[in-house]
Amino acid sequence: MLAYVVVWLNNQIRDYRMENFTMLQYFQWYYPADGSLWKKMEKEAEELKAFGIDTLWLPPAHKGMDGKNSPGYDIYDHYDLGEFDQKGSVGTKYGTKEELLRAVKAGQAAGLQVYMDIVLNHLGGGDEAEPVMVRKVNPDNRNEFISEPYEIEAFTKFTHPGRNKKYSAFEWDFQCFTGVDFDNSTGETAIFSIQNQYGEGWQEVLDTENGNYDYLMLSDIDFRNPQVVEELKKWGEWFHETVAFDGLRLDAIKHMPVGFYNEWLDHMRSVTNKELFTVGEYWAPGKVNDMLQYIDATEGRMSLFDACLQANFSTASKQGADYNLSTIFEETLVQARPELAVTLVENHDTQPLQSLEQTVDFWFRHLAYALILLRSTGYPCIFYPDLYGAKYCDEGSDGEKHEITLEPVPEIQTMLGLRKNNVYGEQTDYFDHPNCIGWTVSGAEEKPGSGIAVVMSNGEAGFKDMFMGHAFAGKTFRDRLGTVSEAVVINDEGWGTFHCQGGGISAYTAD
Repeated sequence: MLAYVVVWLNNQIRDYRMENFTMLQYFQWYYPADGSLWKKMEKEAEELKAFGIDTLWLPPAHKGMDGKNSPGYDIYDHYDLGEFDQKGSVGTKYGTKEELLRAVKAGQAAGLQVYMDIVLNHLGGGDEAEPVMVRKVNPDNRNEFISEPYEIEAFTKFTHPGRNKKYSAFEWDFQCFTGVDFDNSTGETAIFSIQNQYGEGWQEVLDTENGNYDYLMLSDIDFRNPQVVEELKKWGEWFHETVAFDGLRLDAIKHMPVGFYNEWLDHMRSVTNKELFTVGEYWAPGKVNDMLQYIDATEGRMSLFDACLQANFSTASKQGADYNLSTIFEETLVQARPELAVTLVENHDTQPLQSLEQTVDFWFRHLAYALILLRSTGYPCIFYPDLYGAKYCDEGSDGEKHEITLEPVPEIQTMLGLRKNNVYGEQTDYFDHPNCIGWTVSGAEEKPGSGIAVVMSNGEAGFKDMFMGHAFAGKTFRDRLGTVSEAVVINDEGWGTFHCQGGGISAYTAD
């Protein structure tokens, strides 16, 4: 099996590097609950491909416990893709099953690959309550019991009556879960460890925050139950047969035992005979070693989002010229394992008013996008509001309503063109100044006209003397982002002096 994984990994690297793939997270947390997203995708697919997007990361397509108002992470029924009248609606927040299938087909016909977001850590919105033996745990140390065993009433029975056993007759009960957070008999909210036939206490996970971070939310799935594992394998087969997706984004993997996804992904790749590019959400800002430990435990079966780089972007945007730009890639996944790093500026969890809020101030966003789009390392992912903009209102931690407006980043379109045409060859970094850094990518014979020089500053205007290569001697380079008007002529030794404005970025390519 390890040999198969290595072959798949090599193919994965080849695919997204050879053509400089760029991913688009095709949603944001506050996307309107009007059932329009799948129709929008079907309409825009060809335009997105022409724009320079190669892959679309779609939101969870399953019915959530909030029905049509659910972003999908409060998963209720994996088999309901907007087909059954459950939780107050037939369609999901994003549309109906039929609209989803048309959108995926339209995307693939346009040359896009489609990655589906799946949530296998928990279920929410159970259909019936049942008596369950539990013990309360200390929320700051989930390994510490703070009560004797006692009975609560938990919504752990999932019979999905609206689906009436179509596609699967499997019914979930307390034997399928390790913990819950609500006692219906008393109305108490706490973290309750369930006693079932597979044991008591939490599953072994790598993350040791709060003692053991197996429990995240709602009814936490117990992968020690072999019937659960088999059901999720059958569901995975059905999901692929139904949607015919190209890859996966896995939610909340740090809260799940590593062995489950090793087994599940091997199964999925075997039965589909597809590589199924997979990126996991192991959100651990500032803890690159934890992410590397997960990669080792999964033997490279999946890429991970570079939460450490995203945290650096956020910090750099807040500190301005006080931030040392030459350290922007230190302690990041893209520095340690570039072939398995999906780089990003923000996502639905980090945007304003979310629990993992970690925003990147607007002035820095075009610099951050240059650091993921105009480099030869990492697999960049663009966030929906940075392409489309967004406006929404939600309650903040202060209890007040806040109106948020996110403007699109206008430089993205030009950067996507540069990425497709120019970012090939050997990359050389000039990270030798705290406020002005640069790099060159030398170009590749199989990509005529390729090669690029990039310089940026988070302080005053600056410049870099950088080597482009002897092949470019005498060539004229111009800033394609239009911020510097003076052309650069490469000297006989292959060097040029490249300028940028204060707080800005320039990206030079040859005429």
